[in-house]
Amino acid sequence: MLKSNAITLIGAPASPYTRKMIALMRYRRIAYCIAWGDPAAILTEMGVPKPKVTLLPTYVLPDAAGQQQAVCDSTPIIRRLEAEHEGRSVIPNDPAMAFIDYLLEDFADEWCTKYMFHYRWHKETDADNAGTLLPLLQKINLPVEQLHQAKSYITQRQVGRLHVVGSNEVTAPVIDASYKRFLRAMEAHLSQQPYLMGGRPGTSDFAVYGQLTQLVGFDPTSRAIAHSLSPRSVAYTDLLEDQAGLEPQSRDWATTETAPATLKGLLNEVGHVYAPALLANAAAMQSGEKSWETEIDGSRWTQQTFNYQGKCLQWINGEYQALSADDRSRVDGMLEGTGCEKIIF
Repeated sequence: MLKSNAITLIGAPASPYTRKMIALMRYRRIAYCIAWGDPAAILTEMGVPKPKVTLLPTYVLPDAAGQQQAVCDSTPIIRRLEAEHEGRSVIPNDPAMAFIDYLLEDFADEWCTKYMFHYRWHKETDADNAGTLLPLLQKINLPVEQLHQAKSYITQRQVGRLHVVGSNEVTAPVIDASYKRFLRAMEAHLSQQPYLMGGRPGTSDFAVYGQLTQLVGFDPTSRAIAHSLSPRSVAYTDLLEDQAGLEPQSRDWATTETAPATLKGLLNEVGHVYAPALLANAAAMQSGEKSWETEIDGSRWTQQTFNYQGKCLQWINGEYQALSADDRSRVDGMLEGTGCEKIIF
C-alpha cells in the first residue's frame, strides 16, 4: 500500500493543516505518501494504534523503538522533520526572526482557522457548498441518496459547532473585520517580498498558506473577499502549493534589520485579536472556568476554554526564553506597540 522510503500521512484536501504539511513536504523534497480519508479507519487497516486524539493530518512515524506510531500536531512534526532531514530548512537562521516566524505560525494555526471555520459554516450559501463537497472528497462516486444524507449530517454537525471557535452573531463582525485587516496586511507585505520571512518560505508561510487554501480556494464568501482585497494573497496561495523548484539561499532570509515595516502590520493583527484571546483563555484555565469572555476589537467575545491554546501560550514563551538576551531585545523591538508584547512573560 505504502512505499517504504516515503513518510506516510493521512489527511483531507479540505483540511488546512493537511495542505500546510503537504506543501512543506514538497518544498523540502521529503518523499511522502498520502492517504486521503479517515485516519482512524486507515490506521486500523495499517495495524497502527490510534492516538488519543486523531487530527488531520496524522503522520505515521517510527518511535524510539522503531515501531510505527500515529503522530499529530503539525508544529512539532515540522521540528522533527528539521532534525531528521537536512537542507531546505523552513526555520530562519536568525533566532529572533525564527521566533517571529513561530509566533506567526501559531497565529495562523490557531486564529486564522477561525476565519476558515466561520466563513465555511456561518452563511447558508457557504454551508451548502461545504456540505456538498466534503462528502465527495471522502468518496467522489458516493451515490446521490447517500450524498444527501451525508450533507445533512455534516452541515448540521458543523454549524452546531460554530460556538467552539467563538463564531456567533455577536462575534461575526469581529471575525470578518480581522480577516479583512489580515488580507490588507498580507497585500502590503507581499508587495515587498515574496514570502513572509523574506526570499524563502518559513513555517509561518506554510501555516498561512494552509488556511488560505480553504479561504481562497474552497469557501465562496471568503474567496470573494480575498480576490477583492488581496490579489497577492490569491497568487501566493497558488504559488506556495509547490515550491520544490525554488533553490533557497541563506541570504534569502530576512532579519530584524532587513525585514520591511509591513511585517509589523501582520504582528499588529496578532496583538489586536489573538493576544487577548490567549490571555483570557489562560486566565480561565487558571481559575478552572470552562469558558471565558473578553473584549476583542471592541466587541464581547465568548468562547469555551481550550487547554491546547493554553499550551500555545506556554510554548510561545518557551521559545522566547530560549533566546539570548540580545535576540530577546531584537524581538522586543519587533513586537513593541503591536500588542504581542502582552503575551510575553
